Amino acid sequence: MSKLLFLGLMLSLTACNKTEAEMEKPVVVPVEIPQKSNFLALGDSYTIGEGVLVNDRWPVQLTAALNQRGFAVETPHIVARTGWTTDELMLAIEAAGIRDTFQLVSLLIGVNNQYRGRSAEQFRGELVQLLEKAIAFAGNEPKRVFMFSIPDWGVTPFAEGRDRARIAREIDAYNTVIREETAKLNVLFVDITRISREAANDPALLASDKLHPSGKMYSRWVDELLPQLLNRIPKP
Repeated sequence: MSKLLFLGLMLSLTACNKTEAEMEKPVVVPVEIPQKSNFLALGDSYTIGEGVLVNDRWPVQLTAALNQRGFAVETPHIVARTGWTTDELMLAIEAAGIRDTFQLVSLLIGVNNQYRGRSAEQFRGELVQLLEKAIAFAGNEPKRVFMFSIPDWGVTPFAEGRDRARIAREIDAYNTVIREETAKLNVLFVDITRISREAANDPALLASDKLHPSGKMYSRWVDELLPQLLNRIPKP
């Protein structure tokens, strides 16, 4: 399959002793995505797989798991960058000019809204727009759309010196919004936040930057998602 080069805007989050300005300095990294696919993955660093190999990204792991079960899922079309907020993702979707219809669409977004101090209610309005866009990409079939909850980065070494309890409360508030809005639209909500919090006691669940998930954690996410997803999508 022919491929195009997608320039991903990556934020360097590899050392906890950097200043906030340094943390937000962009680094351009090339990521290959297919021109055509039947799986569209929308999000931020957690979807692009910051800090892990391509095959360890959860969209790629999910594709492999579905193909093993007889589904013909192509290499995922990923529209995601480290650092993106809901409004930035929406702008990127519009700029991409996507016209295809997909058999499967995923959404994972919001951690950077929380990190930048935005309110959960502001997030709600932008989330609804993204969910409606995702459903449209799925041919107006909400059963083909799923959304992960936001992981809790507050348990990671990157959060050392920050108010971890406050981070947890804010992420829980964001996830409540996600749960409510996905339920209204009949979109599958998959809670992986509790898995992310296990990283507090299991360093193997984190990538080498000590902030983003490792391939092992992404595998746990796929295990959590798969049985729920298989109950919603047509069997091959």
